[in-house]
Amino acid sequence: MKKFLHAAGLTLFALTIVVPLLWVLVNSLKTGSEVFSRPWGIPSSPQFVNYKNAWNEAGIGKYFLNTLLVTVGTLVILLPISAMAAYIFGRYPFRGSKTLFSAFLGGMMFPNFLVVIPLFFLLRDIPLGDGNMLDTRTGLILVYVAYSLSFTIFVLTGFFQALPGELAEAAMMDGCGHAKTFWKIMLPLARPGLIVVGIFNAIGLWNEYPLALVLLSKDENRTLPLGIADLVMSQHYASDWGALFAGLVIVMLPVMVVYWIFRDKIHETMLAGAVKG
Repeated sequence: MKKFLHAAGLTLFALTIVVPLLWVLVNSLKTGSEVFSRPWGIPSSPQFVNYKNAWNEAGIGKYFLNTLLVTVGTLVILLPISAMAAYIFGRYPFRGSKTLFSAFLGGMMFPNFLVVIPLFFLLRDIPLGDGNMLDTRTGLILVYVAYSLSFTIFVLTGFFQALPGELAEAAMMDGCGHAKTFWKIMLPLARPGLIVVGIFNAIGLWNEYPLALVLLSKDENRTLPLGIADLVMSQHYASDWGALFAGLVIVMLPVMVVYWIFRDKIHETMLAGAVKG
């Protein structure tokens, strides 16, 4: 009986995730009238044109590329900086390191709405070319790096602390300096942690809305969450609900693909962390 209840609970939990995803996917292939007349039915004729309309006419393609650029640009800067800081915190504690590490952790306690106004004025006052960093993808990338730094350092510090110190000592005895030992020996060993924290950050950045809403105003710089919000508002008047659901599928698909590709690595790393704990 216990096994049956356990299986039933897991099945119910899976259905709460799979059914809404399938519902969005099916409605993305319907006409606007079918979305309301048969919300749970199968489309009479799949409307793949909805994806074309969402990508081109609604501008989802432009927002998709902006989000991809911002997310990748943030990870390219964030992961090396966080890994170097976490390596020092985890392997070479120094006087005041615990205080500094606690200061980084304190950054995880502040919600977005407490810092968004200071960030607005800060980016406005930082020069970039003929203007400033406000309402630019470069400025948003730097904000995302600062926003994600605390969580990333916190997670990677645990990974570096769990690595065997004998390997680093052997590398130092063979003539490697601290930098070479880090880049050639310790960083590759921490690759599972980098993958997991990179995925978690990518998912969070892909769906980030409040900071982008305040810091971006030009349509050509806007990200996917902002574009979807605009699309929802516009569909109240255009009634092209099929294109709206197609836009939602476009937003969800990259996250689902990334998770599917790295699902085994995520599960292994989380299980390893649970066993060590």
